[in-house]
Order: sequence, then C-alpha cells, then structure tokens
Amino acid sequence: MSRLTLRPEPFLPFGDIKDISIPMDHSTGKHKGFGFVEYEDKGDAADAIDNMHNAELFGKVLRVNFAQPMKIKGGDKGWSHQAVWADADRYMEELEAEQELDDYDTEMAKKQKDLERSIASAAAAEAAATLAASSSAVGAAAAGKGVGKGAQSGVDAMQAAEAAALQSAKV
Repeated sequence: MSRLTLRPEPFLPFGDIKDISIPMDHSTGKHKGFGFVEYEDKGDAADAIDNMHNAELFGKVLRVNFAQPMKIKGGDKGWSHQAVWADADRYMEELEAEQELDDYDTEMAKKQKDLERSIASAAAAEAAATLAASSSAVGAAAAGKGVGKGAQSGVDAMQAAEAAALQSAKV
C-alpha cells in the first residue's frame, strides 16, 4: 500500500490523536491490514467509530471498533514464546516466602495465646490473694471490734477489711 494509507488525516476531524500504530508483517515487510488509532479523549474515539465504521477508504471498507486488550498467553511477563517453566524459580521463591509468613503468623498467634494465659493466671492469683486478705481482715476486724455487741455495722467491718488489704498489699 502507498504511504497515503498510513496517514492520520481521515481520523483527524474527530479529535486529538494520541498515537497511531500499524503492525507490520516482518517476513513480508508489509502491513497486516489493520491498525490502531488512539485518541486523547474516549468520546472522540466513539465519534470516530460512529462516523468511520463501514466507511470506504482507498477502495476498502473499514471496520472500526474499540480495541480489545491483548490476551496474555503465559510466561513470567506474558510472552507466548517463553517456556511455561521459565518462571518456576520465582514461583518456588514466592511459595517459600508464603510458607515462612504462615509459620510466623502461627508462632505469633501461639505467643499471643501464651501471653493471654499468663495475664489471666496472674490476674486470678492476684484476685485470690486479695480475696484471702480481705476475708482474713474481716474476721480480724469482727473479732477485735466486737461486732457481736452491735457497736459496729457491716459497713465499718468492710472498711476495716479494705484498710487491712491495703496494708498487706504495701508489705
């Protein structure tokens, strides 16, 4: 085909063109019979499709539509000529790294559970010690103050027990 068919003039009236690409057949040196026109604005591309689809240009009927994204056929970077096993080393490295992360997560969860258990047992031991100290203080306050005589109320006995518990906590 002549150089005129590769020019953008038929598509210029619809908007600013960003890029034009016409794939060539490397074995024959001729173009493959199709091309891509990329517009700055998607609306301009839609106008070009509406006006140029089935239009005749240099004796040929044009089929104009939105281009579909390239399909990746395989390999590390999507090259179809790359062997399937070419990226196996990278895959194995990713698999090992994922396993290490899983192991780390499991270890951290175990440490978290152990920490929660030790905190819970320390809190239970502290509560038991406080309860024992306050019950012995209540008994001592009741025996020493003569609660049986009616001189002290239950509230006074509890206050005395709290004071005794504080005193034993300071020691």
